[in-house]
Amino acid sequence: MGERLEDILAKDLAVIFCGINPGVMAATQGHHFAGRGNRFWRTLHLAGFTPEEMCPANDRTILQYQCGLTAVVERPTARADQLSTAELIAGAADFEQKIIRHAPRFVAFLGKAAYCALSGQRDVAWGPQPKTFANAEVWVLPNPSGRNRAFTLDQLVGAYRQLRLAADDRRL
Repeated sequence: MGERLEDILAKDLAVIFCGINPGVMAATQGHHFAGRGNRFWRTLHLAGFTPEEMCPANDRTILQYQCGLTAVVERPTARADQLSTAELIAGAADFEQKIIRHAPRFVAFLGKAAYCALSGQRDVAWGPQPKTFANAEVWVLPNPSGRNRAFTLDQLVGAYRQLRLAADDRRL
């Protein structure tokens, strides 16, 4: 598949949201979290990151709210479980350099798989992590994919809101 989803990044953002890899729909459309059932944009709004619910076509405007978007692995797949641990590990050095170059205060991994592969840990807790990654504080948040029904919208919003509050505290 030739599609590649471009990062939406700038220096010194409050939060960079990091997916495992782009979904096929997102890569095809050229916009982050474009899958029909993806709850990212709704969750972001309800958690207080944006004043209104954005749509994938306007994903670049997320920079206005001091947030960015990227993924550990560039290759799009229909499901994240189609990636191998080796692919995650192979992308780690480039990903770390990307985070160092953009210097966000927080990196929020959407799902545990990517962070486990990058940190070498077998299991991590949801929420803030004890170690930084490329000088950024780390949070692990539930993946908002429509395929992830282990978390309700309210649970997603609660988890993301905790990060927003932490990011707000750091701005003071």
